[in-house]
Amino acid sequence: MKVAGVIPARWASSRLPGKSLVSICGKPLVQRVWERASQAKRLTSLVVATDDERIASAVRGFGGRAVMTRPDHPTGTDRVAEAVQGTDAGVVINIQGDEPLIDPGLIDELAGSFIEPGWDMATAACPITDPREEAAPSVVKVVWDARGGALYFSRLPIPFVRDEGDTVRRWRHIGIYAYRVDFLYRLLATSPCELERVEKLEQLRALYMGGRIKVIQAAAAGIGVDTPEDVAVAEEAVRRAEARGGG
Repeated sequence: MKVAGVIPARWASSRLPGKSLVSICGKPLVQRVWERASQAKRLTSLVVATDDERIASAVRGFGGRAVMTRPDHPTGTDRVAEAVQGTDAGVVINIQGDEPLIDPGLIDELAGSFIEPGWDMATAACPITDPREEAAPSVVKVVWDARGGALYFSRLPIPFVRDEGDTVRRWRHIGIYAYRVDFLYRLLATSPCELERVEKLEQLRALYMGGRIKVIQAAAAGIGVDTPEDVAVAEEAVRRAEARGGG
């Protein structure tokens, strides 16, 4: 089965417009993501899906492949779906375009999930170690079954601990997704359900449809660039990784 990696990279961003081209230690952010994703062994193709010629030109400039997509897509998922239309990929991985140190091993694990039959999607989660993150609505939590299939995602701290003195490890959802391409098209053709509408979590539509989502356990959430303040944090992380030989 062919596995396509797609990095959605739109120009508009409410907190950091044009962030795909923001310099991270001398390279555009999108190049950092591309170079890391290129190390994944299970990808049979990799492309940046963008709505802006400036980003496409930068991608071509460092030797990457870019495709132009419509500017009016409501989500990155829609952009990814357009990028794989007409291809023979059976699985597509939506690779976040704002993580300069995305783990290529995690990409391979997600792709490998589909060797086992029955999964429509795959995603990832890491342990929450900061109690403030457990309570933060911006940090999405996930619980899963004995086979690793997602049961629910929520902005609330799940599972709920009823009795004082009991403890539980909670897991933070990491926003990287792999889809069987046919399921991706079905997902986007289905109207949002009430769960998605109130939680503002697209993956709940997939569960509502009866989709099976494999959850891969990762060590950490990674470094994302979403605000100007995140740039310095990302640059420091990249410098540390390069000093260790892992940049």
